[in-house]
This record gives sequence, structure tokens and C-alpha cells, in this order.
Amino acid sequence: MKIGEWVRVIGVPPNLADKEDMKTRTLFENCLGKAFRIEAIENVEGFPYPLIELHVGHILGKERNSDAIWVEPEYLEPAESADTK
Repeated sequence: MKIGEWVRVIGVPPNLADKEDMKTRTLFENCLGKAFRIEAIENVEGFPYPLIELHVGHILGKERNSDAIWVEPEYLEPAESADTK
């Protein structure tokens, strides 16, 4: 996976939970099946693999780049563009 490539969210990490002030699990669930362009790839201490940044603001009815999620590669698959599947 490289910055600029399209990926589809195919799963939600089981340890994610909604909190009163942050609905992380719900946001991930709303992203399921949708394709996003990879914005960044970052190695995070304590993780055996890099995390992938996806801009998801439009899922919340905002500007696309206003909100982001960081996703483990195992919950993504390659996609041709945002319009596929």
C-alpha cells in the first residue's frame, strides 16, 4: 500500500468502542465497504505494522479532510477508486 492508492474498509477492529465524546466504532462501521485514498502511512511505536490514514470527514457530513481514521492494513483491501463496489 502506498500514499495516494485507493483502499476499501473491509472490517472494524474488535477493540474499538464508542465513547460519549467520540463515536469511533460507529464511524468505522459507517466507513465499511467504502473506498478512500491513502493520505499517510505511519509507523507507530508498539504496532508491528504501519497504520494507514484515511480522510473520512464526508462520512460525517463535513469536508473530506476534516476528520481522519488510522486503520491497520488487515482491515483494508485494494480498490480501484471511490466509485468501485
